[in-house]
Parts: sequence; C-alpha cells; structure tokens
Amino acid sequence: MNPQDDYKIKETKPQLGERWPHGGARGGLWWTGSERITSTYDLVEQMYYLYVRVVKAKDLPTNPVSGSCDPYVEVKLGNYKGKTQRFEKKTNPEWKQVFAFSKEKIQSSVLEVFVRDREMVGRDDYLGRVVFDMNEVPTRVPPDSPLAPQWYRLEDRKGESKLRGEVMVAVWMGTQADEAFPEAWHSDAASVHGEGVFSVRSKVYVSPKLWYLRVNVIEAQDVESEDKSQLPQVFVKAQVGNQILKTKLCPNRTTNPFWNEDLIFVAAEPFEEQLVITVENKIAPSKDELVGRISLPLHVFEKRLDHRPVHTRWFNLERFGFGVLEGDRRKELKFSTRVHIRACLEGGYHVLDESTMYISDQRPTARQLWKQPIGILELGILSANGLLPMKIKDGRGCTDAYCVAKYGQKWVRTRTIVESPSPKWNEQYTWEVYDPCTVITLGVFDNCHLGTPASGPANDTRIGKVRIRLSTLETDRIYTHSYPLLVLQPSGLKKTGELQLAFRFTCLSLAHMVYLYSRPLLPKMHYLQPFTVSQVDSLRYQSMNIVASRLARAEPPLRKEVVEYMLDVDSHMWSMRRSKANFFRIVSLFSNLISMSKWLGEVCQWRNPITTVLVHVLFCILICYPELILPTVFLYMFLIGVWNFRLRTKIPPHMDTKLSWAEAVHPDELDEEFDTFPTSKAQDVVRMRYDRLRSVAGRIQTVAGDVATQGERFQSLLSWRDPRASSIFVGFCLFAAVALYVTPFKIVTLLVGLFLLRHPRFRSKMPSPPSSFFRRLPARADSML
Repeated sequence: MNPQDDYKIKETKPQLGERWPHGGARGGLWWTGSERITSTYDLVEQMYYLYVRVVKAKDLPTNPVSGSCDPYVEVKLGNYKGKTQRFEKKTNPEWKQVFAFSKEKIQSSVLEVFVRDREMVGRDDYLGRVVFDMNEVPTRVPPDSPLAPQWYRLEDRKGESKLRGEVMVAVWMGTQADEAFPEAWHSDAASVHGEGVFSVRSKVYVSPKLWYLRVNVIEAQDVESEDKSQLPQVFVKAQVGNQILKTKLCPNRTTNPFWNEDLIFVAAEPFEEQLVITVENKIAPSKDELVGRISLPLHVFEKRLDHRPVHTRWFNLERFGFGVLEGDRRKELKFSTRVHIRACLEGGYHVLDESTMYISDQRPTARQLWKQPIGILELGILSANGLLPMKIKDGRGCTDAYCVAKYGQKWVRTRTIVESPSPKWNEQYTWEVYDPCTVITLGVFDNCHLGTPASGPANDTRIGKVRIRLSTLETDRIYTHSYPLLVLQPSGLKKTGELQLAFRFTCLSLAHMVYLYSRPLLPKMHYLQPFTVSQVDSLRYQSMNIVASRLARAEPPLRKEVVEYMLDVDSHMWSMRRSKANFFRIVSLFSNLISMSKWLGEVCQWRNPITTVLVHVLFCILICYPELILPTVFLYMFLIGVWNFRLRTKIPPHMDTKLSWAEAVHPDELDEEFDTFPTSKAQDVVRMRYDRLRSVAGRIQTVAGDVATQGERFQSLLSWRDPRASSIFVGFCLFAAVALYVTPFKIVTLLVGLFLLRHPRFRSKMPSPPSSFFRRLPARADSML
C-alpha cells in the first residue's frame, strides 16, 4: 500500500444514534433569536451503562469493640468493584456517588451493593448487602426524569435475614447522555485510584477573559537622584505579573523627563496581578538607581470598549515608605516624585492567544460588542484506533488516551480510557459559531497523571492533532471521517493512530453568514489603533502563558504542555523544513502560469490548428471590440468556477505530509528543528550566531508563508474549498459579466480611475468589502504540520 494513503482521511460509517436529546450540562442549550433549541446526541454511537447511585445509609450498627462505625459502600458487578468514600464514626453517612459500568463488559446477572465497616487491623467488617437482578433493572434515557432512589434493608450473605441498617440506592440502565455520566466512577478506569480518579473524567473548561492593559507613560516631575551634583537621566519600568516593559531612556538629563510612550500588557479576569510602576535613574551602563515606585490594582482602571479618549492621572510614587494618590496626605510629604500616566483596560480588541493562521474566535473581549451567532458547531468525538504505546507500565507498553477540543473560549476534555489502544469515547459537544472562517483544533494525549507508577515522561504525551476549518464545510451535513494522527519527531514522521470524528455545522442565518464575508476579519479597534508586529508577537506569547497558567489551576488541570500544543505555541519558530515547505508553496502558485505559457507556445507553434484558429478569431474580435475584454474574462472565470464545482473535494482538508515536507526531511534538519531555543550547542559563538540566524530566518519564513497564503486564497476563489465564498464569487462574476456587457468600456474605465484616485477625505481606515472577503478565503496553511 502507498504510504501516502495511510496518511489520508478515510470516510467512516458509524452507527450514529437517533436525535435523542441530552439533558446534561455538556450539551446544554443554545439560542437562536427567541427560540430555545435543545442540544441532541445524534453524532455519537449510543452506549449503554449500568448506573448505580449510592446516596446514603442510616441506622448502621456500630462495632462492638470500638463502639464506632467507619462505613463505606462497595459496588460489585462481576470482576469490577467500585468503592465510595469512607466516613469515620458515622452511622448515618451520605455519599451521593454514582458508579457506571459499561454494558459491553457486563458478565454477571446480579449486582451486589455491600456496606462495610473499615477496621484498622484485619479485614473490613461486613455490615450487609443489597442484591439486584440485572433483568429487573429499568432503562432511563433523558429527557425522562431521574430515577428516584429507594431505601433497601440490608441482608446477610445468604440473603435470608434482614440486618440492622438501610441504604438508599438507585439502579438504572442509561446512556452517555445521562446527567450522571460526567461525574460517575467508570469501570473503564477501575485501576485508577487516589488523586488520579479526578483526571479521568470528562470536563469542560473556559479560557479566562483577557484584556489589553494600555499604559501611556507621559512624563514625571520632581525626579531627584541621590547624587545631587548631576541631573538624573531616567526611564520608567512597568510590570504586570511576569510581564515587564520599559520606556526609552529620556534623552535629556532633567528633573521633569518626558516620554509619551505606550506600554501594552495582557491581563486576565479576575484581576489578580497589580500594575507596578517604577522610575529608575541610569547611573552606569549596568547600574540603575530606584527613584520611586507605586503599585496599583488593575480594577481601578477604566474599561474602554472603543477608541474614546481616557483621562490622564498623576500618581505620587513611594519613596518614604508610603504611596498616595494626588490630593491625599500631601501635607505629610516633604518631597514626592510624581508620574503622569494614562491607563485603561481595552476590550474592543480580540486578544490573540492562538496562532493567527488557526484562530478560532474573532470576537472582541467585551461581551457588549458581541453579535448574534450565525451557526452551531456540533462535534462527536467517537473513538481512536491503532494508538501506539506511549509509556511502559508493569513491563508492557500501554496508552491512557483522552481527547481535547478547543474552539473559541470553550475547551472540552473527554474522559480517559485506561490501557486501551482503541478507546471509545462517544461524547458530543456543541459550540456557538460567530464567524465561519475559524478553525476548531482537536488533540489526542496520553494521560501520565493517573497515580500509578509508570516508566515514562512526567508530562502528558502528545499523540496527534486535527484541525478543521469551518468555512470548508457544507452546512447541515454530517461528516464522519477517520483522521490520521501524525506527529513529527526527531526520528521522522510517525503515524500514531487514527481519530474518528462526526461533526456538523448548522447555519442559523445564511444571509448573515454571507454578509460576514464582507466585514473586517478582526474587531474595529485592531484597525483604528493597530499594534506593531513585535507587539502582536509579544502579546500573543503572554496571552498563551496566561491561558496555560489559568487552565492549569482547574480541577482536574488542563496542563501546560496540552494547552501549548493546542495553541501552536512554537508555530513561529524557524526550521529548515517549514522554510522549504513555504518555498514550494510559492513555487506551486506559478505552475498555472507555466502551464499557460506552454499552452501559448503550442498555439504559436500550431500544434493544434483548430485551437490556433479559434485563438486568432477571438484575438481579432477583442481587438475590434475592446469593450468585450472584461466581460469575457469574468464570463470565463464564471465558467471555470461552474466546471470546478463538480471537481470540488467532498472531505475537509487535513495535514498534508507532502505539502509540509515532512517525509523527505533530512535527519540533520530535524535535529535542528527540535533543538532548543536558545540552542543547546556547546560553543558560545556558534550559539549566538545560530540564534540570530534562526530569529531572522523565522521572520523570513513567516513572510514566505504569508505570500503563499495570499496566492492560495486566489486559487480558492474557484476551487469550492469554501462553498459560500465560491458561490459569492461565481455569482459576482456573472453579475459583473452582464453589467460590463451593457456598460460602455470607457465609462467603466473612467469610474474605476476616479475611484482609485479619490481624495483621502473619502477614504476609510476600515478595510474595503473586497479586501475583507479576500482575507476570509481559506489557504492551505490549515494542512501544514
């Protein structure tokens, strides 16, 4: 078999469920105007589980020796055993815990619920049990109400006599749509104990709300150094958490320096850090003197949603042990350095915490500026096949796999399937879509934090990644495909398994979606007050760090290595492989021009006389009637677009190993790509030159990729990768062809010339609709490894 075929997407035909509603928190509810629609679980295979809810017990007997009772419940079904928490000295404990046993693995006809007393020495004391016949267990599927638990009298081992005490239990057969599913103890993870139990459950995470903090440092007054013989030459240093920025050194030595510089930080709600401003005097090239300092909580600053001006404020700096705002305790100060700043929290921007090539959310930070959603993305994470062993446990290779999906601010994490190369999750999630030109990212990882000894890395190991651009999907169509999981390692390209997905993009308003193609890609503030390239890179890096640190504080944590892999934290690092890939992307754009020149050469050489005669006739007609040139060109593009419609791809694009130059890469180039930054090479001179080369080459690589992206967007106009964009362009071509046919060519030329030469007063700072439409077109960057 061709190795390339093993790296391609394969269409699958899973047995998806009916449109049965899901009542849990993961599917939830979403809104379309005034309608309320219930999310369904029809994109996953229906899986049945035996649920056992242990609520509480009462009147349990005490130990005759100790006079107390330390009860817990053991639920046993065949070879599977689950235990509740143990309470000390309680005869009326409350557990409120749910156990889930997969129906596929049930090999017993009875379910036993034991109540035991934990003893310090010897085996645990038996208090009683309740036995359930599996044939008598009822079935419950939402939206049916939860099954009411009942009191059951404890029996002895023979089931003949009733013992003292009762236990409240509910037993039913349900599906993964049950509300109890996410928090239940699963038999698939029966070997996990201790703190590792919390890391096997499926969870939903929300990225922290990020704001830009803009600090405009204007000037300072009454700056005085310890050396009274010379005037100070100062600069201002501002710090928010781990972010430190400095102004330029004031060019003049003066007690009233002036800067008027913007320092921009990223801050996350709730605001835990403070803005620390220090004024420092440059005494020597490597020595600075602290002049004054002040620490300000971030909540005191105004939240700005647009480009309205913000008032400036004077702050007195701490020098004699306390700091005050202007007007407070001024009489107690004999002397105080003041700093004049303008600071605000800006929510009109979109805080870029992702690579701009794979952005999943283009809304501004401030919720007040959000528009209505234009669609719903439903994703069913079905299963994985053929996963390679990622670690060694008990002398054998194993994989404890879970899947993470990220779109917008919502992250989802499936439950961990322990020691299985073919895990089945069958979990479904939904997202509101505000812009179709966005990307959802899925990653598969090996859980290395289950509390069991294993020889392997301490961090969760990446197994593979999948990206899906929503604009390449047809609306209201269910896609069921198996995606190869590809990882580039120092030893070369490796396929680590396959991920089976089912997803559907539902359009709520086609007119609104088409209208979005003419709107700017990012919020308004990005164009009215744009950032520099270096500022964007720095802010994106800081945003990634903040998101990773906040999600790592959740329970269970979404660990830093997972977040960084999902956000492509190293996508802007230079490598020879990526540079080659981008270069050949550019070369491939000129292939059509080369083919056209060859065709013209064949026409000139009369290789096909009929074609040459037709070209001569067309050429003469266009010379005699030049007004037909533009209509003919647009009509020709319209016909090409209609012809290519039947050749459009039916599956969404995926990682292209040939495009990424991942198969023919040299081992030395891989060693260079996986080298640390800064480099870990031995010699200092080589390290300095090598790092400088990589930094410069990284920018060249980005520029080359941007050039390739623009050309590929031109190609996508008629390739139907984005069905809506191609439909808009083909329709425009037909309209333009008709309009230009009935309009004199001289008038068209005059209007176009006047429009291009219009006065700056009539120009807008916002991108034009054609420019916004073009920037929304898909490129092949989504298929890059």
